[in-house]
Amino acid sequence: MTEAAEIIIGGFTTVQPVTEEVKDICHEVKSQMEKKAGFRFKDFIPILYKSQLVAGANYLVKVDICQGNGGKEDECVHALIFQALDCNGGKLSVTGVQTHKTIMDPLVPF
Repeated sequence: MTEAAEIIIGGFTTVQPVTEEVKDICHEVKSQMEKKAGFRFKDFIPILYKSQLVAGANYLVKVDICQGNGGKEDECVHALIFQALDCNGGKLSVTGVQTHKTIMDPLVPF
C-alpha cells in the first residue's frame, strides 16, 4: 500500500493506480479470477486498486480484460483478492469477481 493512499480505519483506501506489487498479485491469481468469472480473459491489464488492512489485506482491483478496438469500450472485471498475513502463510485467494464492468465503473467493495 502506498504512503499516498488515504487510510480509513477498517475501510478501503482511495483508488490508486496499480503498483508493481499489485500487478504481481493479480498475475499470480489470474487463473482463480478466470475460474470465478467463468471465462478466459482476452487481455489482462490491472489498472486501478483499493486496499484494506484486515487480518491480512484485501485488494479490490479493476482489470482491463478486453481492450477496446473499433470504438468499442474496454471491458473490465473487478476482483476482490485476499492476502493472508505472512505468519499465516501469506496465501493469496480471490474471494469475488464482478464481470461486465467498464473503465468508468467505480471500484465499490462487494
